[in-house]
Amino acid sequence: MELDEKKYLYLLLLLPIVVCIFLFNMYWKRKKQREFGDLDMVKKLSPDRSVFKPVLKLSILLLALACLIIGLVNPKIGTKMETVKREGIDIVFAVDVSKSMLAEDVAPSRLEKSKQLVSQIINSLGSDRIGIVAYAGSAFPVLPITSDYSVAKMFLQSMNPDMVSSQGTSLDEAIRLSAKYFDEKSKTSKLIILISDGEDHSEGASAAAEEASKLGIKIITIGVGTERGGTIPLRENGIVKNYQKDQNGQTVITKLNQEGLKTLATKGKYVYGGNTKEVLEFIKNELNKIQKTEFESTQMADFQSQFQWFIGFGLLLLFVDIFLLERKTNWIKELNLFNEKK
Repeated sequence: MELDEKKYLYLLLLLPIVVCIFLFNMYWKRKKQREFGDLDMVKKLSPDRSVFKPVLKLSILLLALACLIIGLVNPKIGTKMETVKREGIDIVFAVDVSKSMLAEDVAPSRLEKSKQLVSQIINSLGSDRIGIVAYAGSAFPVLPITSDYSVAKMFLQSMNPDMVSSQGTSLDEAIRLSAKYFDEKSKTSKLIILISDGEDHSEGASAAAEEASKLGIKIITIGVGTERGGTIPLRENGIVKNYQKDQNGQTVITKLNQEGLKTLATKGKYVYGGNTKEVLEFIKNELNKIQKTEFESTQMADFQSQFQWFIGFGLLLLFVDIFLLERKTNWIKELNLFNEKK
C-alpha cells in the first residue's frame, strides 16, 4: 500500500482529544447530577436515558473521523502488475573542458554553451540511457551509463577545466574512453556525441574514431566556437585578471576547427552548435534514424486510489451518528442486557 498525503496522518491526534472531551463531559454531567440529588432518584426520573448509547455514538464518531482522515491521506493499493518495455539507445556525451572552452566568442562561453546543448538534448530524449565523459589533455569519466537524467544534468553542471589536470584537447582519448562505456556484447545501438572547439586535433583522433566505427559506434560531433576566434579569460573570484598567453607572451586566440571535427564524424555527421534549436532538430533527426533496442523490462504496480471508500463510509457513519438518539431503544430495553429492570 502507498500513501499519497502522509501529512494528514497527524489529524489522527484529534481522536484522543475527542475522547478526552467526551470523558470530561460525562464527568461534568455526573457532577451536576450529584448536585441535583441522589443518583438513583435521577435515574428513576429519566428511565429512557441510556448509558450505552453515548458510548456507541462516540465510537461511531471516532470511526467516522478516522475514515475521513484516511481518505485525505489517499491510500493506494497495487491492483495489478504490468510489464513495461523500454526501448532506446546508449549515448555517451564527450564534453571538451579544456581552457580554450572558456573563450567567450559564443555567449556566455564555449563551455557553458556546450552544457546548455547537452542539457537540452537530454531533455528531448525518451528512454535512452546516457553517460558523460570530460576531456582536455586527457579523458576523465564523469558519469557511467544511466537512465537517471536528473543526476546526469547535475554532474554536467559541475564540469569545469579543473577536472582534468593536463590541458590540451585529446580527442583520441575522449573517443576511446567513451567507447569503453558501451557493452560490446550488447545489441543496443551506440552513439557518441562529441562536443568541442576542435583545437589541438591530435593525429590519433581519426584512428580512434575508426576503431569506434568498427565496434558499431556512431559518432556525431558538435562544434562550439567561431572561426574568428576569441581570447581565453583567466579569472579570480569571477573577475577577469588576465588572458591566456603563449610561450612568447602573446595573447592566445583560439579558433573553432570545424574541418577537424568533421573528419571524426564516422557513421555520423557534424553540426555547428551556434544555434541550439538547429542542433536539437539535427540530433532528433539523427536519433530517429538509429534503430532502438529493448534494453530494460520492469515489473511495475499500477496503484489505484482508495480514498473514495473511506470518505463514503465516514460520511455514512456521521449520518448514522446524527440520527442515533441517546435514549434507550425499545427492543434492546426489553432484552434487559444490563439488568436495568428490577
